[in-house]
Amino acid sequence: MRPLSGLQLPKFFNYYESPVKLVPTAEGGVASWRLSKDTGGWREANDLIDKLLFLGGDEVYEISRDEFVQLTEQERGRYLHGETPIFALYRTALALEDTIQEERRYPTTQEQALIKGIRRRTFVMFEEQLQQAGDPAADPTIASTAPET
Repeated sequence: MRPLSGLQLPKFFNYYESPVKLVPTAEGGVASWRLSKDTGGWREANDLIDKLLFLGGDEVYEISRDEFVQLTEQERGRYLHGETPIFALYRTALALEDTIQEERRYPTTQEQALIKGIRRRTFVMFEEQLQQAGDPAADPTIASTAPET
């Protein structure tokens, strides 16, 4: 949570196939949050700030806001299970991906758009639930400001 002048936040990363976000704090510093594959919520990960910003490495990639939303929802859909509407949408996206993989082909433009749209929607739904539950890092607006790619 240290201050870093001139740093444009938020920033998004793929850290060892796990989504991480750097966000500003109320005090003018920066905080890091990593996706918890156990809960789908956010775990404080301030120990990663230096590695993400200054050290890098083979398993650290800065990604776009949209890539962050897609990666987050891909991981939530893969590791979490339940019976709410969010999980029905996760199963739909996974079924599409499984079919594409089984048929050993690239997804069509329509399939890509459908999967991305589902994931953008589930991101907002999941983040809103996290926010209601008091997760300090939940931010459903990330997906609403993510451009379609």
